Amino acid sequence: MKLFASEFGHSYETYSFAYSLYLRREAGDTLSEIYEKGFLPYSGSKGISDIFYMARGTRADITNWEPTSENRRVLRMFDGHFEKTIRKVEEVRTNETFFELCLSYFNLAHGSVMPRERLELILDTGLVSSVLEYSKDGVPQAYLLLVEDETMSHYWFSFYKHDYTKTSLGMWLALDYIRELATSSKKYFYFGTCYAEKALYKTNVEPLEFWNGETWIHDTPLLKSLCRSDTERHIDDHNDLFKSTLERF
Repeated sequence: MKLFASEFGHSYETYSFAYSLYLRREAGDTLSEIYEKGFLPYSGSKGISDIFYMARGTRADITNWEPTSENRRVLRMFDGHFEKTIRKVEEVRTNETFFELCLSYFNLAHGSVMPRERLELILDTGLVSSVLEYSKDGVPQAYLLLVEDETMSHYWFSFYKHDYTKTSLGMWLALDYIRELATSSKKYFYFGTCYAEKALYKTNVEPLEFWNGETWIHDTPLLKSLCRSDTERHIDDHNDLFKSTLERF
């Protein structure tokens, strides 16, 4: 693997100088090694593959996972409501129902950050190991995109129908998958980045660790505090030098 830094910004007033950190995956690099170092797959630019970025990611050691009382409450809300099917990437790559559901969800929940071209790129990276489909009466209701190897699983993206927008289905999908993983031989469940108050729901997974730039730590109160103060440190619409040379989605 090759690590590289890209200059991001500076403040001479406070003597603060920022760099974004990236990893280029090379032959022989395992996903477990890459994720262990605090990196996540980058999919925000056209024509880019095998690039990972460092961020405040989250993960849980699920070898001895037990649901909390709040987890059990959420699980009861949707347990038994869906049929679950593992789909291959090749199956959904040409499935218009899949694209309609996923793109509709992203447009509603996050705006125009996930055009079809980006979703196609994500499916074509070779990182997605499987797609989990949740259906009701034969009609797809939700999808999960998973990145996995022998010891870890990354819950990369979740998508679900508009009907569930103001429910706890998103949390239920994560907990249902963790519950399944806990019976497997995998050690870590990676839950992606955790920034701002909209990501606080992730702290309902225990025991949750987060990457602090150097190591993984278990300090949920600190993570909540960081999320709640993220808006004060937010830098809007500013690329580091590496991204400035790329065509973004």
